[in-house]
Amino acid sequence: MPATIQATAPEGAEWIIVGSGIANYEFRLAAPGKISPNQHVVKINIPDATPEILKHYAAGRDEQALLTKVRYNRLIDVFTGLTCYSVQNHLRTTVKEIGQIEIDEFYVGLDRMGINYVLPCQAKSPGDRFGIVQVIQDVTFCTARYPEAVVRPLAFQFLSTNEVAAIELAIVEEEDVLKLSVVDERHYKLVGHEAMTINKI
Repeated sequence: MPATIQATAPEGAEWIIVGSGIANYEFRLAAPGKISPNQHVVKINIPDATPEILKHYAAGRDEQALLTKVRYNRLIDVFTGLTCYSVQNHLRTTVKEIGQIEIDEFYVGLDRMGINYVLPCQAKSPGDRFGIVQVIQDVTFCTARYPEAVVRPLAFQFLSTNEVAAIELAIVEEEDVLKLSVVDERHYKLVGHEAMTINKI
């Protein structure tokens, strides 16, 4: 935002622009508007189940490579403790309250009591930050389409080629300020079988 606009925000908050319908937008206050993974989280070793052919042809640290590794290594199941299934990635659609949105990927899952969950995911390349606007879009879409399910927005980021940060996010509104909060955060390192005996957390 231009400094003249940002200067009108209360201390510790910032202005964001969110959709409020088809071709309509509004300014909202957020504290913060974006967050990054915590750099001081212990890394948990996970056996790398990524097929070797995909390591060859889908090498890299972009969003697609990240979503591939999350899927093949069942990191959402491991992180949430749920049994999860990918429904669709890069879904572009329209939500009445917001307008056009895109979801990087979303899963459905269930726990041992049979409770249903929908888990929208945003994926970021190294150096990017997770934004509150995308979380708002993800939650609004999933709540409208799957009203019977519990919505748990997730975010993933490569810390290195074989290290992934997994974060569960939540948005709380206090006095007209949207607050992006971390519910849980774990960091995983995808390793070969020779490193599987050293987890002692």
